[in-house]
Amino acid sequence: MQYRIEKDTMGEVKVPVHAYYGAQTQRSIDNFRIAQDINRMPKEIIRAFAYLKKAAALTNQEAGVLPKNKAQLIGKVCDEIMIGKLDDQFPLVVWQTGSGTQSNMNVNEVVAYRGHVLKGGALTDKDKFLHPNDDVNKSQSSNDTFPTAMHIAAYKMLLETTIPGIKQLRDTLAKKSKQYMKVVKIGRTHFMDATPLTLGQEFSGYVSQLDHGLKAIQNSLSHLSELALGGTAVGTGINTPPNYAKNVAKHIAALTGLPFVTASNKFEALAAHDAIVEAHGALKTVAVSLMKIANDIRMLSSGPRSGIGEIFIPDNEPGSSIMPGKVNPTQCEALTMIAAQVMGNDVAINIGGSNGHFELNVFKPVMIYNFLHSARLIGEGCVSFDLKCARGIEPIEANIRKHVENSLMLVTALNTKIGYYKAAEIAQKAHKQGTTLREMAIQLGYVTGEQFDQWVRPEQMTGQ
Repeated sequence: MQYRIEKDTMGEVKVPVHAYYGAQTQRSIDNFRIAQDINRMPKEIIRAFAYLKKAAALTNQEAGVLPKNKAQLIGKVCDEIMIGKLDDQFPLVVWQTGSGTQSNMNVNEVVAYRGHVLKGGALTDKDKFLHPNDDVNKSQSSNDTFPTAMHIAAYKMLLETTIPGIKQLRDTLAKKSKQYMKVVKIGRTHFMDATPLTLGQEFSGYVSQLDHGLKAIQNSLSHLSELALGGTAVGTGINTPPNYAKNVAKHIAALTGLPFVTASNKFEALAAHDAIVEAHGALKTVAVSLMKIANDIRMLSSGPRSGIGEIFIPDNEPGSSIMPGKVNPTQCEALTMIAAQVMGNDVAINIGGSNGHFELNVFKPVMIYNFLHSARLIGEGCVSFDLKCARGIEPIEANIRKHVENSLMLVTALNTKIGYYKAAEIAQKAHKQGTTLREMAIQLGYVTGEQFDQWVRPEQMTGQ
């Protein structure tokens, strides 16, 4: 491989001759050879950096501290980054400095050197038109740019992927709930049969869970909309022009089309990442909901002939390499794995968020890496589960009817007529002797056949 020589404050570094990045990026590549093939900084963070660097350039130009031609050139390169044209120029891993300094410098170097080339220069030129620190990073610090990129990336992912995915699944479950509101089935508590409800009622619980989860995510967006940019090194805003923080936030809002504002307190914005913790807490809540929903659906569909078998779910693929004709609830399994991963991600985020010592939290990369992972998994997982499972759910009414008729808990309807203990006696003896509730109730002399038929009616036990 051919190399060129780049310099930073620590000296000379060999950099691939055609790479747009420079010395600091290369040092990070060399120093952190940790899962470089699978744990690179998420592209969403890089795109977020492009928004903030362009916004910073525009703000600096308006403040009179950056020439217009340099600001425009920075913006042009940022536009290329936003559309993924330079993705291969961002090779750094998550496992780097905890403030994300190297990723900030990676972006600074790529913007500066790509801009120099666009202006007609060569990467081997000793002096370049744009300087990574003095021009691209002007009025900024890694300490306020990385948390800003975190919030931009997190907000966009929630809005574009997570929320739409959850809503899509929620709407399908709501439709199924309404459609099957009159399908009377046996309820289950402690995994044992209980008093009846309807399939629609059961599904309405899932809808409510997702409604509350969506509300929790929406409520977290306000905190995520607050940006640290303008706080620079420790929150004081040193080396920024007047009103920089407010103006740069306005530019970011305009470029992204999202309601970003400058954080009211920059010390909180740099030293803590409570907004990320809060928002991921909402994602964890949704994950818990999805675990319950997916498990319920796979258990209700178990069988098809030797399980509960109350609902049909679509066949996705062959389920066994040895058992012919076997089909498994694979979408349910995928969603439960996603839920488990999100819960694990939450632990890492909570630990990271709790380590905001003094004026800087140095768990930034791992926090946003796990956040974006969770947000994407939930959004795309919900869409997959919706399209390949939920939409095809249908009741198996013969099995539903059989379970209702076999349930001993219908005896609960007699509580108010003959008392709890007599009703319990009927159920227990019917179970031990293998008779029906009706037969045992009449045998014991507690009710007549006419009374039993009048009082024990599953369709009237669902509270509708």
